[in-house]
Amino acid sequence: MKKLRLLEQPCCAPGAPPLRASVALSLASRFKALSDPARVSIVNRLAGADEVCVCDFTARLGLSQATVSHHLRVLREARLIEVSRRRGTWVFYRLVPEAVEQLAFALGGGPRPEGVLATAERTVAW
Repeated sequence: MKKLRLLEQPCCAPGAPPLRASVALSLASRFKALSDPARVSIVNRLAGADEVCVCDFTARLGLSQATVSHHLRVLREARLIEVSRRRGTWVFYRLVPEAVEQLAFALGGGPRPEGVLATAERTVAW
């Protein structure tokens, strides 16, 4: 396994150095995914649970299944959440805590992530 530094310093704290374009793009896509109140609510709900069924989001948010699925897709593509398991037609999601920690660090409000592990299944920052 190979560890690589992802962020060396917070991007948005006073005195932060310029970011590489690839790092800025990655951070921007994650922050953009959180630019909708429904998606923030989904991340908030996942932060308080090991996993949550899609059906719980539709009832809690008062949104249609199609709208919830759209929001979940945006969060998945930003690698903020992932499918934890499937049970019949139901899909359960979980938060990728490392991704949230990386965003907190980028804003200067969290400890430095230790690195990134890239595997065939996914890339994880921790």
